[in-house]
Amino acid sequence: MRVTFLGTGAAMPTGERFQTGLLLEDPDGDAEPLLVDCGSGVLHGLAATDVGYEGIGTVLLTHHHLDHVSDLAALLKARWLAGETELEIVGPEGTRELLEGLLSVHDYMQGRFQLSFREVGPGAFSLAGYDIEAVETVHSMYCLAYRFETADAAFTFSADTEAVESVAELADGSAVLAHDCSFPDGIDVDNHPTPSQLGAVLSGHEIGRVYLTHLYPHTDGHHDEMTESVEERFDGDVRVARDGLTVDLRRRDGE
Repeated sequence: MRVTFLGTGAAMPTGERFQTGLLLEDPDGDAEPLLVDCGSGVLHGLAATDVGYEGIGTVLLTHHHLDHVSDLAALLKARWLAGETELEIVGPEGTRELLEGLLSVHDYMQGRFQLSFREVGPGAFSLAGYDIEAVETVHSMYCLAYRFETADAAFTFSADTEAVESVAELADGSAVLAHDCSFPDGIDVDNHPTPSQLGAVLSGHEIGRVYLTHLYPHTDGHHDEMTESVEERFDGDVRVARDGLTVDLRRRDGE
């Protein structure tokens, strides 16, 4: 499995990070490219990959906040102009209503797409060749964290959440966890974790590497202290994600 961070920012733009989006690929397996979330700028990030927006057949949403869905309509139009009209859109309850509402305000887009919808909740399911397990997070809107598995790797994405044991348990054994870490320590916040809170909840869990993502402008200039704060409590490799970063999770012989 390969994971590309298309957007590592949050609802307040910095000029350096797009909003949330991930591209999952399975180069040596049978799984298809999967887009996870589609915030503002993600379409541009996707266009810079070899997969491109034409190569996406399935989108999986964690929740419906704008910084995770705002490029969906733009993605549909770009694919239509490229001759691609079929798309499967999967997410929590209300996903179909969200997309139909977005399209209802654009008369010229009516009837141009062949969309299929699937709404999911906590538990196990399969999608685009990936075995997925979902748990509900602690956030201001109903939101799901996902663990993705293929024959060669496991990857977990926290989506938006406070630091909670259920997400840490979901990530246990993953090669990589990409986790919301929206603000540095010293900021009083809920619905998102600070580094010390995240490190505390990850303590004792076996995770190959943690990438901090969903970064608000408040984190600028604090990245080193944020990773150090997590590592004070979690015995593992912690890094700050950046737009365009591709991480290869594939197991090698002898690993």
